Amino acid sequence: MSGETLPRRAQMALLYIALIILSIIILYPLLWMLGAAFKPDTEILSARLNPIPISPTLAAFEHMFEIIPVGRNVLNSFIVALTTTALSLFLTSLGGYAFAKFPFPGNRFLFYFILATMLVPPELNLVPSFLIMVRLGWVNTFWPLIIPAAANAFGIFLMRQYITSVPTELLEAARLDGASEFGVYWRIVLPAIRPALAALGTLSFVGSWNEFVWPLIILRQPETHTIMVSVSRLPTAQGFNTPWGTIMAGATVAVIPTIIIFIFAQRFIVSGIMAGAVRG
Repeated sequence: MSGETLPRRAQMALLYIALIILSIIILYPLLWMLGAAFKPDTEILSARLNPIPISPTLAAFEHMFEIIPVGRNVLNSFIVALTTTALSLFLTSLGGYAFAKFPFPGNRFLFYFILATMLVPPELNLVPSFLIMVRLGWVNTFWPLIIPAAANAFGIFLMRQYITSVPTELLEAARLDGASEFGVYWRIVLPAIRPALAALGTLSFVGSWNEFVWPLIILRQPETHTIMVSVSRLPTAQGFNTPWGTIMAGATVAVIPTIIIFIFAQRFIVSGIMAGAVRG
């Protein structure tokens, strides 16, 4: 065994130990929240830091289902997130295809202008966006949550960077074979950019699911609330006595779908974003 092997193995061991410690630090609040959802309030307020409940109970979940329409709110979140994701993938891939493969006048200027909109804080758009939705009669509907998020600058940028790598000769060959422009996009471009679509779809779904401020402003009736808005109203539902167990139960229900999706799609997120960052 060479003299350089041991230091190398020692370095890798230290790296893994550091990563494990860092992972525990990052995951501990999530694990504590999951455990607290099954604890009675007296145990939550104790000084114990152990996330595992001593006296597990489902009382917090039962209480949560009594206060808010959890099933309806979760369904609302799925409707908004899935619709937004589908529209976002379609529109941003179309925009990215146009910027990547059609050298029209002002292409680069318009692309940079769209990227510049990412520098505008979303809070600045709240008041004008709300006034527009009032004029359209969309308050207390899902349209204000879906339509403005259907196309975004980051999605167009990612699609454009990825589509740039698709060989133009392949597209020309499809056109010579009689494919329409939309047929080229649908049959050639989309299959070639599936990793980027998976990455953007995951980020779009999670972002739409976790959106809070805008739905809080637009949605007025409990039946139209998303799960994030409903969970935020739990502390005020019991007056001065904050139901911490119920809050933890609501947060658990709200976060589980995004965790599941991220676990299954994390490799697509990394590969898609990295590929889009180094191409074009």
